[in-house]
Amino acid sequence: MKKQFYTLVLIMVSLQCFGNDVFKSGPVIQEFGKHAKVQLDQEVSSDTEFKVVFDVSKISGEKTLNRHIESLARFMNMLVANGVEQENIHLALVVHGKAGSDLLNQKAYQARFATDNPNHAMLNALLQNNVQIFLCGQSAAYDKIANQDLIGGVQMALSAMTAHALLSQQGYSLNPF
Repeated sequence: MKKQFYTLVLIMVSLQCFGNDVFKSGPVIQEFGKHAKVQLDQEVSSDTEFKVVFDVSKISGEKTLNRHIESLARFMNMLVANGVEQENIHLALVVHGKAGSDLLNQKAYQARFATDNPNHAMLNALLQNNVQIFLCGQSAAYDKIANQDLIGGVQMALSAMTAHALLSQQGYSLNPF
């Protein structure tokens, strides 16, 4: 039994060390959003327009990057790497629940968690690439998050529900997780 356990651990470590070299970041957001090149059966035309909203409610945890938020960087990198024009990619992020803490600026995050916000650089990279980021105002009120506590560029919405409804009226589809 002990030998099987060590064999399993060795396999898992090998996969971690050698299996992830297939995933590369960029070409748009270099530090985040790793993706793999795949042989496509469903072609994506370079002039396809994407209007997609992502919904995140799970907090990443202290000192941990929120992988659900990173999905936006992966989506953008993946599409551009496969020939879609970046100006045809319109992304939005609606955050609610405890995940609102991941949108805090460094000062507010440090006041709550006594450490830097691990999502800060990634969120700034998304904002610099025209991703709209909304925080549910109802969740913010519950968690006592004020507008000035947010990373610059993050917008306070009345609620996640209204943010989704308004984005839907603008032609955004919801990306399921």
